[in-house]
Amino acid sequence: MASTASQPDIAPRQLLLFRLADHIGGIELEIVREILPPPPATRLPGAPRYVRGLINVRGTVITVIDLVARLYDRPARPDGPVMLIEHQNRVIGVAVDEVIEVQPLPPDGWQTPIGDLLPGGIVYAMGEIDSQTVLLLDIPGLLTNVLV
Repeated sequence: MASTASQPDIAPRQLLLFRLADHIGGIELEIVREILPPPPATRLPGAPRYVRGLINVRGTVITVIDLVARLYDRPARPDGPVMLIEHQNRVIGVAVDEVIEVQPLPPDGWQTPIGDLLPGGIVYAMGEIDSQTVLLLDIPGLLTNVLV
């Protein structure tokens, strides 16, 4: 009987897709800790308008960044979810208009965008999933710049 070496299970990278105004954004699922319904936030005096405020999640105080307000000239929908993102040994909340679904990252068909599709230069690739254009976003890079 022939011996066959078992191949390790290599899971495809997963994307969390979400809506930002008229665009569909995507980030790698591995950096997302949790998705919450919109919790009430305590505004911080003097904070930029894209900082929604502080929320309390099971005893931990978390800063929430409104990604739509950061990228566009309007806040995210008030009933939109908050994604908790692992970033530099911290958890940061990121408010979006809508979380759509989790999809496997297609291996090809991604292109580096020409020009800046969204303010802040956070789009590092674009492609199609289910006939919809998806912008892959550098959320960790944006958070690094925002939280300085």
